[in-house]
Amino acid sequence: MKILIKNGHIVDPANKIDDIRDILIENDKISQVAKAIDTKSDKIIDAKDKIVIPGLVDMHVHLREPGREDEETVFSGTKAALKGGITSVLAMPNTEPAMDSVENIKKLKDIINKTAQANVFICGAITIGRSGKELTDISQLKKEGAIAITDDGASVDDEILFLKQLKNSAQEKILVICHSEDKLLSNNGVVNLGVISTILGLRGSPKEAEYKRVERDINLAEKAGAAVHIAHVSCKESVGIIAQAKKKGISVSCETATHYFSLDEELLMGYDTNLKINPPLRTKSDIAAIKQGLKDGTIDCIASDHAPHTQNEKEIEFDRAEFGKIGLESSLAVSVTELIKTKILTWTQLVEKLCLNPARILQIDKGTLGEGKDADITIVSTDKEFIIRREEILSKSKNSPFIGKKFTGKVEYTIFAGKIAYVGANYR
Repeated sequence: MKILIKNGHIVDPANKIDDIRDILIENDKISQVAKAIDTKSDKIIDAKDKIVIPGLVDMHVHLREPGREDEETVFSGTKAALKGGITSVLAMPNTEPAMDSVENIKKLKDIINKTAQANVFICGAITIGRSGKELTDISQLKKEGAIAITDDGASVDDEILFLKQLKNSAQEKILVICHSEDKLLSNNGVVNLGVISTILGLRGSPKEAEYKRVERDINLAEKAGAAVHIAHVSCKESVGIIAQAKKKGISVSCETATHYFSLDEELLMGYDTNLKINPPLRTKSDIAAIKQGLKDGTIDCIASDHAPHTQNEKEIEFDRAEFGKIGLESSLAVSVTELIKTKILTWTQLVEKLCLNPARILQIDKGTLGEGKDADITIVSTDKEFIIRREEILSKSKNSPFIGKKFTGKVEYTIFAGKIAYVGANYR
């Protein structure tokens, strides 16, 4: 099938394009990117006044399958991803059972092959059962298809054990993604420690729980000669530590999530459990530091940290509610509204954060609109405002703090593997 995208403003930093061009898609690939392509096509999409970018690469997604299909499945999660313009996701290993063995990865691969509607890449676990006690065989996990390892949701407290796995990862050339949290310091906190936690009467988690562990993880990576990626950076101290490490030439990259530059702890005054996340929402000064880190390049990527939970797990007392919020369908719109409209980032910079950089960090051939590449493409209306409505959410879980909020940056088309996978509010 031939698809011709006409008159779109293409933003493709990998190929240094920021201009009006046409794109021709043939046999699941991008066959031509040029001005005024004139050829017979099965489908012509007029992208006038719209931005055309590579399909987004979200390197922090919880699909919950196997084990918690009541919260999300590979099928429902990838459908939600396409609605958000995301064509590739990295699935976190905190499933039930965890992705800590060849057998478990084979089970997930079988589910992906049968049901996935977008690219799903697999992240293996650092330790067996993500318990921090016994190392996984990452050479076998890699052979079976894992492209990175993490114990996301937990940090490996044992420094000797973690250093050994970092050395293994350097040998195997596989990325380690760090959930940097010292649980002795976070002390079962449910919100950021400070004035707001005191007013709310909720146990606070200090920023030190994050940034002290970020510092430790980077130091151990340097000692091991390994590449590390710091997940869901939320506070200004972490940004500063990562900036210094990069200046020293340490192989470190990092991500933040959309909620850490769009939501602050003061919103918790309403006790909305959809705002209960880990790390917790921080202060306005932390938000400013996150935005500056995105602007100056310290923060490489924006991820959703899509963490679906059922209504029963969220609509209970704040202390007892699960941590996490969904984000696949809102990541792009929140980013456009908070970063493009406010002129913090250019479109080229945003595409780097959402598409190109995560693909490069994960070493997958995605995030570009180059000729010969897979035709994974997102077409965005930049001026159309829309409201996120609960009844329109495709994720099985609806735990979004953005419900009822107005955004710009609406996905008009998502093309996956050369086929139109999402149009407006309807699938074909």
